[in-house]
Amino acid sequence: MSIFSSFNASASALTAQRLRMDVISSNIANAQTTRATVNENGEWQPYRRKMVNIEPKGQSFQSYLSHAKGETSSPGGGVRVTEIQEDDEPFKMVFNPNHPDANGEGYVAMPNVDPLKEMVDLMSATRSYEANVTAVNASKSMLMKALEIGR
Repeated sequence: MSIFSSFNASASALTAQRLRMDVISSNIANAQTTRATVNENGEWQPYRRKMVNIEPKGQSFQSYLSHAKGETSSPGGGVRVTEIQEDDEPFKMVFNPNHPDANGEGYVAMPNVDPLKEMVDLMSATRSYEANVTAVNASKSMLMKALEIGR
């Protein structure tokens, strides 16, 4: 186990949480966008909510087996972003006959973004980011104290 492994784990988490906050802010910014993409019929579709999938690095059975045999130092190593996927929830239909994108019955397809849900996700990502900054500072403090022992 390297003395910098805690820094590497925290750095990967900081990177993942930063990406998560960027995607959430994009979702909030496009909460009213009715013309985001063009489908195969040439019609505009509303913005579809995006989500970040995060998984731990090196948490496979093979990594634990290698660690048990002594071939590797540690099975853990932070997290990584596997994909940014779109939410499959249906679009919200809002009655607004004066909207330029309204259908024949007067309904407009709005993005499937719930601002309240996005704010809760943003708070979660922010708290996780802050926790990782605290972990980096604690690791740095421990290393500085370890260097003072040698004086």
